[in-house]
Amino acid sequence: VEMHTTASFESSAEISATTQAYEKGKANLGTVDIVIVVVYIAATFAIGIWASFGGFRGTLKSYFLAGRDMFWLPVGASIFASNIGSGHFIGLAGAGAAGGIAIGSFEWIAPYNILMLGWIFLPIYLACGVYTMPEYLYRRFGGIRLRLTLSIISLALYVLTKIAVDLYAGAMFIQQAFDINLYLAIVSLLIITAIYTVLGGLKAVIYTDTMQTVIMLAGGILLMIISFIEVGGYENLKTLYMEAIPQTTKDILAVGNSTTCGVPRDDSFHLFRDPITSDLPWPGMIFGIYFLGSWYWCTDQVIVQRALAAKSLNHAKAGCLVAGTLKILPMYMIVMAGMISRVLFPDEVACAVPSECLRICGNEQGCSNIAYPKLVLELLPSGLRGIMVAAMLSALMSSLTSIFNSTSTVFTIDVWKRIRKGATEREMLIVGKLTVCVLVVISILWIPVLLSSAGGQLYIYLQSIQSALGPPIFVLYLFAIAWPRVNEQGAFWGLLSGFTVGVIRLVLDFTYGAPGCDHDDSRPWIVSRVNYLHVSPIVFVISSVVTLTISYLTKPLSTEVRSLSRTWWWFR
Repeated sequence: VEMHTTASFESSAEISATTQAYEKGKANLGTVDIVIVVVYIAATFAIGIWASFGGFRGTLKSYFLAGRDMFWLPVGASIFASNIGSGHFIGLAGAGAAGGIAIGSFEWIAPYNILMLGWIFLPIYLACGVYTMPEYLYRRFGGIRLRLTLSIISLALYVLTKIAVDLYAGAMFIQQAFDINLYLAIVSLLIITAIYTVLGGLKAVIYTDTMQTVIMLAGGILLMIISFIEVGGYENLKTLYMEAIPQTTKDILAVGNSTTCGVPRDDSFHLFRDPITSDLPWPGMIFGIYFLGSWYWCTDQVIVQRALAAKSLNHAKAGCLVAGTLKILPMYMIVMAGMISRVLFPDEVACAVPSECLRICGNEQGCSNIAYPKLVLELLPSGLRGIMVAAMLSALMSSLTSIFNSTSTVFTIDVWKRIRKGATEREMLIVGKLTVCVLVVISILWIPVLLSSAGGQLYIYLQSIQSALGPPIFVLYLFAIAWPRVNEQGAFWGLLSGFTVGVIRLVLDFTYGAPGCDHDDSRPWIVSRVNYLHVSPIVFVISSVVTLTISYLTKPLSTEVRSLSRTWWWFR
């Protein structure tokens, strides 16, 4: 099954087909399931409101960093929940169904990145006492253009990738699970999520994340166990997966024609694949994912803000250990669950004929994204199905609350404070809360756009964007903490050069869409032969060279800025 890295928009007829396909695929939830979901939503709301009344919330520190008084377990649970959104369950399982276990490498490399956060980056961030990642750059380099540039880039990425992907995945699942109006369901969830996020700030988000982590793990592990029992264990899965071919492909092969459409990859159970021609080449798996993950886990506001809320560095490190340990599980409870879904439902999940895929799921590019919802709604009995639906809603709500809170923090501290230099603390708290409300409105406006978009393989789409745009940001922070000679000019132009290269690559990806199965690849060499995972180290090197070159060709930092020695690793 071909991996696509771009999303294309369907015609109005295709949108209608999407709705009809979802309606046809719905599994009715029993009364017990509905009661479980209602109790879950009520419990989440109650915990969020309870947390919002605990402690003093009238300061920026209490609202945006939970008073820097969180214990290690909620910190670790919140880091994990902020990462595992509905896009993870839908996209990661879909990628596993389409291409095998190699996509799970993203999850297994993540613990090393999380340890980097706890032992290398966090000591610097905590020593500086910053609220946001752009604020650290201001402390380190001086000046405001770097801080504002990164703030704007971060805000754009949150809206265009994280919110968009999570809402798309959540909408897909809700359409299949509930016989209710889609807009009403999503808007209701967004409003509930926004209320406790606005009222309670980060503390409410962390406490609800902790509960949602428990629900996600319980539901995910339960479904994993039942799924493996259904196929007879891992050894049987290896055999059955390679035989999971849709009937349309079998019919083509039966008459002597040759095709790879709908046929599992020969290297489906290999983590390390061909360095040039494979979908996930091993150099990209090692270096590309590492650089991409280092940006996400060590410098992204959504993740780092949870660690900054810890009551001490030791609690922050322990929270990182918890999150890193939990990241071992998605390979089994999401990736392999998606592969099992293909085994059980090959005609739907592995469909290869565009017209057939459009009929099944409303997406001509393929139906691998329905792998996890189909497993939940058709394999589990009533009652257990309700628990798993609650787990999926947990994933959606936890990721959205994290994004809402972190985005409002960046906008308030790094953008509004520059616009209104004399703003009082009360004014900034109000702005932070209003920012969440604005994000909810934007999210609601996104819904029709997202539903008219054929997501291809959702997880691959997201990672291809982040591989192009994330590494320059990691270069910026890596040299900021490790190389005192790097100055503001070098950091700024290094960021822009890497970002420019990444944007050019994305424009080429969107312009020359990936060819369909069994079609000749007529794209330029730079697109067809350079995998998106190879783009990550290329951009990293370009940003590094520009940063160091310009830094050494220009004046070093002033004595006043250099005196802020706690912004460097060696003098923390």
